[in-house]
Amino acid sequence: MSKKRIDEIKKNLVKENLDGLIVTHADFVRYLTGFTGSAGVLVITKTSADFVSDFRYKDQASKQVKGAKVSIIQNGDYLGALKESPKLNKNNLCLGYSGSYATVTELDNLKKTFPKAHFVNADNLTYDLGWVKDKDELSMITKACEISDLAFERILNMVTPGVRESELAAELEYQMRMLGSERPAFESIIASGYRSALPHGIASTKKVKKGEFITFDFGATYKGYVSDMTRTIVVGKATSRQNKIYNLVLKAQKAGVRKIKAGVTGKAVDDACRNMITKAGYGKNFGHGTGHGIGFFVHVGPRLSQLSTDKLKVGNVVTVEPGIYISGWGGVRIEDDVIVTKTGGKVLNNSPKNLLEV
Repeated sequence: MSKKRIDEIKKNLVKENLDGLIVTHADFVRYLTGFTGSAGVLVITKTSADFVSDFRYKDQASKQVKGAKVSIIQNGDYLGALKESPKLNKNNLCLGYSGSYATVTELDNLKKTFPKAHFVNADNLTYDLGWVKDKDELSMITKACEISDLAFERILNMVTPGVRESELAAELEYQMRMLGSERPAFESIIASGYRSALPHGIASTKKVKKGEFITFDFGATYKGYVSDMTRTIVVGKATSRQNKIYNLVLKAQKAGVRKIKAGVTGKAVDDACRNMITKAGYGKNFGHGTGHGIGFFVHVGPRLSQLSTDKLKVGNVVTVEPGIYISGWGGVRIEDDVIVTKTGGKVLNNSPKNLLEV
């Protein structure tokens, strides 16, 4: 798989008339080569791929890196080592970097190391790389979803008035690790009461109160591949208003899932959710896109939003996550990870979507 991804980039280098691509971001390096260490640089040209790391990763790199030649240096000056490479020690090279992953400092260092080269943002080289998953990738995402489901089931026993959001987040992430997750896919969102109206309400020290919504948005990472699920529950008995808002979001979420199949646009899926919420009078309370692709990274294409021009393909895995957020009162979001097939969408999450009163 690593060789296939690198070969795809080589072809794109030819199409874009670039001499090479320099990859410095650790997760992106891992995606392209399989290397799980935290330090190394990958250089891809039209005819070659070279990975450079230091002595700490000598044995690890030799075992893990696929699709690229491994070079080990004694110190951590990877760019300095690359500077001496005959492939890069030339005038007027046009080299690409990943604008989505390279920091400003990394770009400055690249320009200082190769002052005779011209650097361009080459995100287009890898724009849709990895959007369509193969059988193995789907298997790993499915496993990540299974871990999320089981961790959520376990965490429900801990939900009680007085527990802090941060305590729930810590236990949730612990349970995912115990179930085989490498790390959280992203910083867990645990937002209760009025804070559930915050779409990205990272867990705080707020104590949960009886009668409040709690939104859990979290994900596991299995062999590099992630899950991303959201469930909203009520502590105690739900009010009629809570039931009304929750069931509206659930109805919209299910409509979005039903809309998914190969050939459908991301905007059409967003419309299926958004139109239902807007018709009910809550359009202004749904201020984000309906979903996004997931895979080795938690946010990839295709996008499901009003601005999306993406068309779904067999093997995409997307989230469907509409929500309603009412400032000062609370909010509801429900999210599943869904595989796109020729005939529809296959939901990977098995956690219940009816309103849980705990």
